[in-house]
Amino acid sequence: MKLWNKGFEPNELIEEFTVGQDRVLDLRLAKYDIQGSMAHIRMLNSIGLLADDELQLLLAELQQLLEQAEKGDFIIEDGIEDVHSQVELMLTRKLGDVGKKIHSGRSRNDQVLVDLKLLMRAEIKDIARAVKSLFDSLSGLSERYKNVLMPGYTHAQIAMPSSFGLWFGAYAETLVDDVEMLVAAYRIANQNPLGSAAGYGSSFPLDRQMTTDLLEFRTLHYNVVAAQISRGKTEKAMAAAIAAVASTLGKFAADVCQFMCQNFGFVKFPDEFTTGSSIMPHKKNPDVFEIMRGKCNRLTAIPNELALLTANLPLGYNRDYQLMKDVLFPATTEILNCLNMAAFMLDHIQVNDDILNDPKYDYLFTVEDVNRLVLSGVPFREAYRTIGMQVQSGEYKPTRSVHHTHLGSIGNLANDLIANKMNEALRPLDL
Repeated sequence: MKLWNKGFEPNELIEEFTVGQDRVLDLRLAKYDIQGSMAHIRMLNSIGLLADDELQLLLAELQQLLEQAEKGDFIIEDGIEDVHSQVELMLTRKLGDVGKKIHSGRSRNDQVLVDLKLLMRAEIKDIARAVKSLFDSLSGLSERYKNVLMPGYTHAQIAMPSSFGLWFGAYAETLVDDVEMLVAAYRIANQNPLGSAAGYGSSFPLDRQMTTDLLEFRTLHYNVVAAQISRGKTEKAMAAAIAAVASTLGKFAADVCQFMCQNFGFVKFPDEFTTGSSIMPHKKNPDVFEIMRGKCNRLTAIPNELALLTANLPLGYNRDYQLMKDVLFPATTEILNCLNMAAFMLDHIQVNDDILNDPKYDYLFTVEDVNRLVLSGVPFREAYRTIGMQVQSGEYKPTRSVHHTHLGSIGNLANDLIANKMNEALRPLDL
């Protein structure tokens, strides 16, 4: 069955090529397609295009389909083009011509736009919840290990003392910025396109504010052409938010891979959280974080892929847009898997609390010793040269006790303030 049926069927190869993965991917849209149809027919009833008894019949059947979709029992049959066609077919089988009335005043264009926007709203919230869970893990570790020192690096060279509290807390606070991106994508998705039809409106007296309210959209796309143009723009906004989260998580995963290396030995995990080598008996590899790093690097490319896919398309709907589902749907699943795995791994991380006693980290304290001289009245340039010459001549011996002063400043991590910052960022999502 095809919603555009007009007495002919396309060639089998043509259909296979154009439908692609839609029958699989559209299962993800089923719940939202049904919800959109329920709002649409209520609106049709309010303007006299559906009788009261017809509305009740349709709502009852759609409710049953919605329950199937929520349980994962909804299927798209062989030969059925997409989720929209499947829903209408099932209604028509049960209710006859009444089932055919649900499409009045809309096109597959605004129908799939509604589905996608409802889906993206829900999945952005799911991602935000997973980000918050990871944030809480990182914040807890930041507070727990705020007094445990670790080396800081610049240019991959030993630089100055840092702390595990700072390291964990840095990624926690960076996730706040990523939530801001998620919120921006949510706001863009949270606009109702229903009633824009194929992008040029409908001659029916549709009540678009009613469907906006029923579907709990923040607002609507007032301009029907703008609604159509939002296809692609909305997906790219969500992809950018996913890429932002992935960038943070990928960088953290890269740190962990490095810090688990024997040359560093900063952190480790229980043996069962690592993998081995088929030839080297001693190996305990950080495969979880290597895979996470790779997945996140791929996710950061998603915005570019969507940008290229939609570049310079002419005004109005183009079938190219269908391919965005192939890119975006797996991406949302992937980022959620990575976030959940990261939080799980952090529950088992083991921190080395005796790193800086190794003599190779002596140079971490040069700045502290320069500052010590400055505090005693020596001009900064003279103090800098004094310590620098000691380093050059091999005579430098760090005053390790000074690091406690430095620890006082880096130990003040303001984790409560960062938590407030995260809660404020999440507020528009009403989680």
